[in-house]
Amino acid sequence: MDAVPTPEQLLARARRERGEPLGALLELYRNYLQLLAHTQIDLHLQGQLDPSDLVQETMLEAYRDFGQFRGTREGELMAWLRRILVHNLARQVEKNLGTRKRDLRRQVSLHRLAELERSSAQVDAALVSQATSTAGRAQRREQAAILADTLARLKPEHREVIVLRNLEGLSFEEVARRMGRTAGAVRMIWLRALDRLKQLLEEEDLI
Repeated sequence: MDAVPTPEQLLARARRERGEPLGALLELYRNYLQLLAHTQIDLHLQGQLDPSDLVQETMLEAYRDFGQFRGTREGELMAWLRRILVHNLARQVEKNLGTRKRDLRRQVSLHRLAELERSSAQVDAALVSQATSTAGRAQRREQAAILADTLARLKPEHREVIVLRNLEGLSFEEVARRMGRTAGAVRMIWLRALDRLKQLLEEEDLI
């Protein structure tokens, strides 16, 4: 069986050929971007934007502007994609400011951009912290991307409780309010979700 190419090998091929190789490379990070978009919209726009729309816009811009990317490692590519997503989200946040004076809009926009960049970096760090020690394929992939792919395999309620509790840092009471459950029920769902996440990571030899 042929070895699975590393992200760096895919990146080198995308530089040479663009087209389909570039599309395949960017597709590796759809779950990662989807998770970031979901948390950032939840934190800053209260569901006023579909995360899938934001991710698609980000992917299209990344494809169009790939020639501007100068990195050679997966982590650099993920950071570049995250910045594109954050800038797109910042524009959406600015649109929701209403009809205010231009200078005020610019001031708030710059403040929001810095806030969004910090917030997305914190979510990224939280993702990595969930995958403590990794082995096997994790040595060839960034942990945040791996965990985002694994979270995408969970049942919706399991994924939601981990995102709200572990990535957004909400209290069990707030998570319960968001999910329409009791705090006790949410704790049980959360424990089952963590067990399932651990099981999936173990199956893939990632912990």
